[in-house]
Amino acid sequence: MGKLAFVFPGQGVQTPKMGKDFYEQSEDARRIYQLASKAAKLDVEEICFTENERLHITEYTQIALLATEVAMLTEVRNRGIRPDVCAGLSLGEYAALAVSGAMEYADLFEVIRKRGKYMQEACPEGGAMMAILGQDVENVEKICEDTDGIVCIANDNCPGQIVISGEEEAVLSAGKAISAAGAKRCIRLNVSGPFHSPLLSGASDRLREALAGKEIRGIEIPYVSNTTAGLVTDPGDVKELLIRQVASSVRFRESILTMKEMGVDTFVEIGPGKTVAGFIKRTDKESRVINIETYEDLEKLKELQ
Repeated sequence: MGKLAFVFPGQGVQTPKMGKDFYEQSEDARRIYQLASKAAKLDVEEICFTENERLHITEYTQIALLATEVAMLTEVRNRGIRPDVCAGLSLGEYAALAVSGAMEYADLFEVIRKRGKYMQEACPEGGAMMAILGQDVENVEKICEDTDGIVCIANDNCPGQIVISGEEEAVLSAGKAISAAGAKRCIRLNVSGPFHSPLLSGASDRLREALAGKEIRGIEIPYVSNTTAGLVTDPGDVKELLIRQVASSVRFRESILTMKEMGVDTFVEIGPGKTVAGFIKRTDKESRVINIETYEDLEKLKELQ
């Protein structure tokens, strides 16, 4: 049997009442939400479990989604499932950190609350993001480099799905050139800022301050960095990689390949939706993916026990 990986989705998968069944049926999950509320000085349960606009505002989305993923993770662990490696998409990397043991949960919740706030506040006017379907990453990268203004690859999610980010005019110009070069579709995204681009460097600087006083412990289970697509095993690397991640490209396709090279053949996606599962399947059709997004889904884990 091959190795097992836990993977976690990022911002955009959040839905009202996400994790509520875990909250209602698991005392351990309730404790996670309560800890998140205390650390973030917010009513995270209200944000997650009621119809409200805050769930889709970056500074609230991030803490709500991380609390949900860690609550679900807790119940997966309660069933004795232990991964060989883990990874997360953008803010999902903080859930991977929870698996790794490198940071206390309370510290993770406090930092992600600040990260969401800093990213929201750092977003300049005139930023944009665009999804590129059906084009090679090398071609997209070259066109971005040749485009006037700031535009870069924000996400390399899987073969044929790339996201670019930067100044609005530069993103639109690059999109036209990419479309002319043969992309199937170029879709402007409805987002609040040019995430994972140099325009978010101000948020990176503020995150450095937020992380300065936090303890990084030994890494019990390695995780894959979005920024390098390499394994993180040295606690001394954690803070700098998290700081760089805010304004750097998310190299998720390469991260999947890194885990495959380790011998991973089974992935457990923990969190709302099936976004990451889709990326994995498009990157490697042979991979087995189990989704955990409802309490009932925990029954699927029996086949791993």
